[in-house]
Amino acid sequence: MRIKSQKTSVASYIALLFSTSTLLGAASANSLTEQDDTWQEAQIWTTYQISPYLRNSHIEVKVEDGDVTLNGSVSQDTNRELAEAIASGIAGIKSVDNQIEVVENDKPNNASIERNYAQMVDDASITSAINSKILWSKLSDTTETNIDTYQSKVTLTGLVSSQEDSDTINAMSQHTKGVISVANQLVISDEPISISKKKDPGTEEFEEKKGHSMLADGWITTKIKSTYMYSSNVDSGQITVNTTDGIVVLEGTIKDGAERALAIALARNIRGVKSVTSDKLVLL
Repeated sequence: MRIKSQKTSVASYIALLFSTSTLLGAASANSLTEQDDTWQEAQIWTTYQISPYLRNSHIEVKVEDGDVTLNGSVSQDTNRELAEAIASGIAGIKSVDNQIEVVENDKPNNASIERNYAQMVDDASITSAINSKILWSKLSDTTETNIDTYQSKVTLTGLVSSQEDSDTINAMSQHTKGVISVANQLVISDEPISISKKKDPGTEEFEEKKGHSMLADGWITTKIKSTYMYSSNVDSGQITVNTTDGIVVLEGTIKDGAERALAIALARNIRGVKSVTSDKLVLL
């Protein structure tokens, strides 16, 4: 059952990679040159690095006139098949000689302290997610923060207005998908911090209503949903968010009280939210 489940995941992943390779495969289908071979090698290697199944495998890729030779080792036969399928799906590839060996308990190729391509992408994604959470939050006008991520470990630096703000940003970071640890080096400022609001491109951020400047309900709903998607402890697919005049209603299923508390806290922290109603969140 376990093997079948993995093969299903691999099959879905192959389909996605083929779609990607179609977009990237703009190289001429005419006679392949040495430059074409280098480009194809780089594309295969990059796709292996992005793949969660192959990024730490010991695989060597060589392309000559559109013929690929794969060497090295992987821990499972399904990974060997995946490596061949990826190479075969690259535009201009004529054949694949798969000489990869399946070595049980093959140790991941992650001994180097340097980040590989996939790790750099993961780190950039984590930094972007945390930055977005802060930008959308009520803290965006009273904090000056910098986020640095290295091998999924986050370091927070900058100025905040209070210990509560520091704790909130620390919690935001810890609950972001992919984060292993957080080093909170935020400093509480001796003077008030005031930063002008940043307009969110492509949205009407404010609407005038009853004499008050309020964040548009649609903007609030979108940012709460996005924050849930970035969270490692909230199942965004099980929670519906509706906002009316800044009042948020959460509805759906949760696994426990901790997920409920986090879902409420994340929603309350979004700019423009007046209150959050969670009566319709029920345990699975």
